[in-house]
Amino acid sequence: MATTTTINSADSSNGVVVNGSDSFDYAEIVVVRHGETEWNCDGRLQGHLDAELNEFGRQQAVEVAGLLSKETKVSAVYASDLKRAFETAQKIAKSCGGLEVVQDKDLRERHLGDLQGLVLQEAAKTKPEAYEAFVSRKRDQEIPVSLTHFFLFFSFSFTHTGLYTVMLKVKSSNILSLN
Repeated sequence: MATTTTINSADSSNGVVVNGSDSFDYAEIVVVRHGETEWNCDGRLQGHLDAELNEFGRQQAVEVAGLLSKETKVSAVYASDLKRAFETAQKIAKSCGGLEVVQDKDLRERHLGDLQGLVLQEAAKTKPEAYEAFVSRKRDQEIPVSLTHFFLFFSFSFTHTGLYTVMLKVKSSNILSLN
């Protein structure tokens, strides 16, 4: 449920010295996926749509919060601005000393274009081009959006922008990030 990444260098093009003491010694970033939603149970693709946690998802958040509060000293909690991630993060932050959750839109899950809100099995039939892009496993593959959508999207995984942004904001510390 959680992934830990230790970072000991950063990109010098952003003003952070690579392998130098001027930036930070290291940062341990623990990535936790949000708890379960009803859409997860239905096999419905969420992307940027804002589904809330169900009761089991809330229970999962409490359980992982208990584990994280015993395992490591969390110094900051970041979450996407979507309800499912923010609620999970709030439970963890409370358990880890009452930290404030920093919401960051760049930590959202990948935008799924025309597939958002569809059950995966129906997506192959109703939106075949978008479905093929989704199952291609190419991280930079854009998923088509029909003209009925009135927004722009970027097909970057949250790890490309959101975690990198978090990394640049912190010095030596333990960070919890939820998407």
